[in-house]
Amino acid sequence: MSKQNALATNKRAYHNYHVLETWEAGIQLVGTEVKSIRQGKVDIKEAIVRIENEEAFLVGCHVHHYEFGNYANHEPLRRRKLLLHKREIIRLLGKVQEKGLTLIPLRFYLKNGRIKLEFGLCRGKKLHDKRETLKKHEATRDIERALKDRS
Repeated sequence: MSKQNALATNKRAYHNYHVLETWEAGIQLVGTEVKSIRQGKVDIKEAIVRIENEEAFLVGCHVHHYEFGNYANHEPLRRRKLLLHKREIIRLLGKVQEKGLTLIPLRFYLKNGRIKLEFGLCRGKKLHDKRETLKKHEATRDIERALKDRS
């Protein structure tokens, strides 16, 4: 996926979790939510994907009120249903029941004019893993700087 059509990203997810697999899902939204998300006024840092009664929901995602919305504006923290096939949900449920695995939203993006959610099956990182990731990231940045200075 190209990064230019991303509407919101969860950078904290890559810092706090090992992302094992990723999935794409449609999301059930109301009109003012669509307009607000297209403006980038969405916060998915505290969000999580839950599976209940063979349905997937995005919980804890804060979509800000649409500025020009009226009395019909949406509730910012409501649960939003994810549009997945039943077999995908059953497969995800089996994986989530493993110890230490959870579903974390990674980014909202546009695909053919529709808003999609990319979420990942994640395992939490330990403190030493986070430090190691930061060291690798800084090393690659230093190498890129050095190469930029050479050319």
